[in-house]
Amino acid sequence: MHATDSRGHSPAFLQPQNGSSHRSSGYVPGKVVPLRPPPPPKSQASAKLTSIRQEARATFAFSTEEQQAQRESRKQKRHKNTFICFAITSFSFFVALAVILGISSKYAPDENCPDQNPRLRNWDPGQDSAEHVVIKEGDMFRLTSDATVNSVVIQDGGLLVFGDDKDGSRNITLRTRYILIKDGGALHIGAEKCRYKSKATIALYGKSDEGESMPIFDKKFIGVEAGGTLEIHGAQKVSWTLLARTLPSSGLTFGSYAFEKDFSRGLNVRIIDQDTAKILESARFDTHEYHNESRRLQEFLRVQDPGRIVAIAVGDSAAKSLLQGTIQMIQDRLGSKLIQGLGYRQAWALVGVIDGGSTSCNESVRIYENHSSGGKALAQREFYTVDGQKFAVTAYSEWIEGVSLSGFRVEVVDGVKLHLLDDVSSWKPGDQIVVASTDYSMYQAEEFTLLPCPECNRFQVKVKEAPQFLHMGEITDGVDMRAEVGILTRNVVIRGEMEDSCYAGNQCQFFDYDTYGGHVMIRKNFTSVHLSYVELKHMGQQQLGRYPVHFHLCGDVDYKGGYRHATFVDGLSIHHSFSRCITVHGTNGLLIKDTIGFDTLGHCFFLEDGVEQRNTLFHNLGLLTKPGTLLPTDRNNSMCTTMRDKVFGNYVPVPATDCMAVSTFWISHPNNNLISNAAAGSQDAGIWYLFHKEPTGESSGLQLLAKPELTPLGIFYNNRVHSSFKAGLFIDKGVKTTNASSADPREYLCLDNSARFRPHQDADPEKPRVAALIDRLISFKNNDNGAWVRGGDIVVQNSAFADNGIGLTFASDGSFPSDEGSSQEVSESLFVGESRNYGFQGGQNKYVGIGGIDQKPRTLPRNRTFPIRGFQIYDGPIHLTRCTFKKYVPTPDRYTSAIGFLMKNPWQITPRNNISLVKFGPHVSLNVFFGKPGPWFEDCELDGDKNSIFHDIDGSVTGYKDAYVGRMDNYLIRHPSCVNITKWNAVVCSGNYAQVYVQTWSTQNLTMTIARDEYPSYPMVLRGINQKAAFPQYQPVIMLEKGYTIHWNGPAPRTAFLYLINFNKNDWIRVGLCYPSNTSFQVTFGFLQRHNGSLSRMEEYEPVHSLEELQRKQSERKFYFDSNTGLLFLYLKAKSHRDGHSYCSSQGCERVKIQAATDSKDTSNCMARAYPQYSRKPSALKRMPSMLTRLCQDCGTRQVVFTSDPHKSYLPVQFHSPSKAETQRGDLTIISVNGTDFTIQNAGVLLLILDACSVPFRLMEKKIFSPADVSRMEEYLRTGIPPRSIVLLSTRGEIKHLNISDSLVPLGLAKPAHLYNKGSTIFVGFSGNFKPSWAKLFTSPAGQGLGLLEQFLPLQLDEYGCPRASVVRRRDLELFMQTAKAH
Repeated sequence: MHATDSRGHSPAFLQPQNGSSHRSSGYVPGKVVPLRPPPPPKSQASAKLTSIRQEARATFAFSTEEQQAQRESRKQKRHKNTFICFAITSFSFFVALAVILGISSKYAPDENCPDQNPRLRNWDPGQDSAEHVVIKEGDMFRLTSDATVNSVVIQDGGLLVFGDDKDGSRNITLRTRYILIKDGGALHIGAEKCRYKSKATIALYGKSDEGESMPIFDKKFIGVEAGGTLEIHGAQKVSWTLLARTLPSSGLTFGSYAFEKDFSRGLNVRIIDQDTAKILESARFDTHEYHNESRRLQEFLRVQDPGRIVAIAVGDSAAKSLLQGTIQMIQDRLGSKLIQGLGYRQAWALVGVIDGGSTSCNESVRIYENHSSGGKALAQREFYTVDGQKFAVTAYSEWIEGVSLSGFRVEVVDGVKLHLLDDVSSWKPGDQIVVASTDYSMYQAEEFTLLPCPECNRFQVKVKEAPQFLHMGEITDGVDMRAEVGILTRNVVIRGEMEDSCYAGNQCQFFDYDTYGGHVMIRKNFTSVHLSYVELKHMGQQQLGRYPVHFHLCGDVDYKGGYRHATFVDGLSIHHSFSRCITVHGTNGLLIKDTIGFDTLGHCFFLEDGVEQRNTLFHNLGLLTKPGTLLPTDRNNSMCTTMRDKVFGNYVPVPATDCMAVSTFWISHPNNNLISNAAAGSQDAGIWYLFHKEPTGESSGLQLLAKPELTPLGIFYNNRVHSSFKAGLFIDKGVKTTNASSADPREYLCLDNSARFRPHQDADPEKPRVAALIDRLISFKNNDNGAWVRGGDIVVQNSAFADNGIGLTFASDGSFPSDEGSSQEVSESLFVGESRNYGFQGGQNKYVGIGGIDQKPRTLPRNRTFPIRGFQIYDGPIHLTRCTFKKYVPTPDRYTSAIGFLMKNPWQITPRNNISLVKFGPHVSLNVFFGKPGPWFEDCELDGDKNSIFHDIDGSVTGYKDAYVGRMDNYLIRHPSCVNITKWNAVVCSGNYAQVYVQTWSTQNLTMTIARDEYPSYPMVLRGINQKAAFPQYQPVIMLEKGYTIHWNGPAPRTAFLYLINFNKNDWIRVGLCYPSNTSFQVTFGFLQRHNGSLSRMEEYEPVHSLEELQRKQSERKFYFDSNTGLLFLYLKAKSHRDGHSYCSSQGCERVKIQAATDSKDTSNCMARAYPQYSRKPSALKRMPSMLTRLCQDCGTRQVVFTSDPHKSYLPVQFHSPSKAETQRGDLTIISVNGTDFTIQNAGVLLLILDACSVPFRLMEKKIFSPADVSRMEEYLRTGIPPRSIVLLSTRGEIKHLNISDSLVPLGLAKPAHLYNKGSTIFVGFSGNFKPSWAKLFTSPAGQGLGLLEQFLPLQLDEYGCPRASVVRRRDLELFMQTAKAH
């Protein structure tokens, strides 16, 4: 290795200071002694002043008067000279200062830039793949050119810095098998305050089966050991943003068009809308054979509107019967010059504009000779849509070896323009971007290359490729479904060099490409690590511990670990990589910010061992998270069942329960912060919170101060999840923490169902519960669940769920008695069943069918029979309040309901499920649905299915206040006044309800039948939970203050327990349990303490001689056995108060234990003997309320729009545009602004002018123009609208000549639009110096309306030029700063 001399001396670079004991001699940001210029030399003026003073001291003596005069003269002279000297000195000083400052600014090194350290020596190691470079104490190198070496080790104070230029002209690539930084070594590429401007690449090369392996790090890595410093800071860019306008497939709103056919004889014609590129008409005229066809073509062209695009291509031959009148029409209206001489079988193509003259016409002709036209007659012209998208129309005709071909194409040219939410002026031509899917399949994510776009503003870019799929750029039905757009390119790149295909032992049975990429690993006690705006490509390996970025057992990496400058990664782009994105392993206090993880294998943002805490993930984007092989939870179906080397014996993993959990954000401990992240497509889940029973992996044996499942949730705010299969958000489960064994043959770390999230203060179960807050979740287009949330106290608020198979499911902590009972609540949220985001077929979208309120084709979450539900009740208790449901419309193939229940539910369900203040939109056909036998529901006969129930507190669901809603065939909860709602399969009843938990011992596969004395003909048969276990359990919902009997389909259990669940003090029921007539009993009562299983306040039941005596003594511990019927009667009456949502009383769980002694093995079913003897007349203990006479006015969420930028104000605007027939029926034309309707009843134009800077809105002017006044509109639109105004326009009736096209261009259109003979016209625009992406024009053909259109317009944007109001509150930034202070 060799080096050149260093350039210059000073400044002195200080040693770094942070919490590690290791110190680097390298550059540390902000620690530079500034260059000070030397003092200026003495000036001539200064020397002259000295001589004057000496001369003054040497004067001779004169007379007093002379001396006085001389003194005065000398004084004046001295003053004069002093002034002159001062002026000269000052001038010299400032000149010298200016020169010095100029020199310093030009030549002095920037104290923030590591490559300008004058102690560095230029280093050019050349190309030597065998050289092992060691940079050690005294070595301070500046890499200035491309290099290839075997390895680089930086240690003992050695320093390597990539050289840079102010103009960013360098392009340096360092190829190496690995870089190891340790013991005071440092690698710098740029700095936080002096970002790297040039192009720098670290290329990690090598195959898995070649070269040496380093301890710990193995191969192909950048490793940071104790004492190492890694500082890499690329040029800053906006990492990702959202689309601000929908990006259609092909780049054109109505799609591209391509047609080709052989021997399509005659003139083939296409009429194309010049404003949208839509094919309006397709026709063929056989002008070769028939004169009438020529006349038909002449009339066809005569009626076309001026400005329409016409494309014509000859198929086979077209000239024989082509009449002169038709030729003249083509010449006059299309400007053709070649049609007149068209001959037999000549190929001719034309693209022109109706009434556009010859200058608008492009045409071509080819002579037919020997079955060939000698080339293609091709005509093409380019146009722009009103949205500014450039497109080309092509027509062609030719003969090839006796075959006639003709065709047309309509397609974008010169790129597709994207409109984005944020300023992306930092994105440059040549950069790669990715646009996320906004459909059910994550595989609709697309990559694009940026093109130069001088006409783009700072919110626009142009891409080279035409999109294959539709990507939403709208707030749709109040839900922000705008696609994420991320920039993948960075000027600093770390990449793995890859082989052409998979090889060696790199899981080639699952991957046909090389997955052995590079990796970056940081280990404990590093000195300083900060990575920002770095691109990592082809990184990660399908081996444990080999990830693109891996913080490995680093402990605390913020102030708690002694780091003055907390560790972070910021603005990284990790893409096309092979094992995760960022792994946080045994590391706390890390900040991951503005980072993109795209097209990766396995969990992307991965918290590994269940011990990682206080990490903050802020504004990160993950998408296209695909399965990997490392852990069971990474694997898909085939990987799960194939990889069996770590299971015990012949066990075959079950994919649905052992594996299939790959997630974009895998959060293994709740004490972490997720703020403003986007999970935009994962094989299984977007964000998955799981709870380790104990630390796993290399953290095994670590003693945690608090269990994760008891720890309060960190900050969860403003996250979005979509395009995942299993769930957008998943809060549930854990991983198996023991090795495979005969007792449990499953693989270590497979998915496990044992953990339950139940947060408490200080993670102490003896202290109060702390509700986990999920605030501002947006979840859409997830196949199964928008969110599945299981646990203790959890609150979801300010959230939106749209187009999910199931919007939100709450599941309780667990089964009684292990679950103490908790509260789960969702409030101020919006549920949309099937939105105006119709999706787009392709990209592995499997299911397409009819749906939505308009019953149009759309992509579906599952197959066409899957019952879509908004909010799903599993068990409870839950509270659904202040929520709005929209667009839940069944189809002939499926049930679709706003509220539903878990299908095929064997579990318990509680009557403490409460619903209040909910609102159902006009397009909700089923408020609730309880299921019916059929697809997906199967026989609907499991215990949970039968006992489904909730409490309609205020009548906002059913219209009956304080009513309970259950399944229509459940007679345990009915009374004669109940109301059936057949289409819901529901019954609405008044009353008080609770549950009885029945547990039996050693009675496998025993079925329990419970009958209410008032409806003995309608008993409920319960299969029991854990039916095959030693302790099956049954938990029916019952109406209080009623009598019941219990029977069995086999011998009566010798031991049974009855628990009072959700009983308040003095609540009671009477039960009669069936036993053989010769049975003797021991019945005891006690309070079970859930936490330790102890019993207290034990009491024995005593027998009485009659049922009447039992009824008189129902408050005492008595039982009565009727040996004639075989029924053991006793009262279950609660003695203690119950608190909140707890299942049991504050004293413990009140329990009755029945021990029966009998030698009978007969089936214990006493139904035939019990009834009618114990039958009772049905009655209502609580009067059924009257139906409410009007809908709740204050119900539903108070929020109209749910966006990922909640600090912005959006104005909801709806247009109701009726068709001609609807207008004749009297339907109004309406513009609704934030719920305020403005109407027009007669034909004309309704125009609203709104202040774009006022919230919620301010109407500045409303105008209605009659058809006679329409001519005045153009002048008003041109001169009468004040700046910073939103313009809303809607027509009513057919206005033949709406001559306002030119005046709409300054308001947002890219060109004048064709507005003749329209059925309806709607325009949304802006008056000002900014053209917003939301400016749009909608038109419909004559006689047709536009129906209902909805727009959400942003208000008070800086781009509008609005006067600065008060500072906008950014809750996300406040929370981010809060986490920073906590660190």
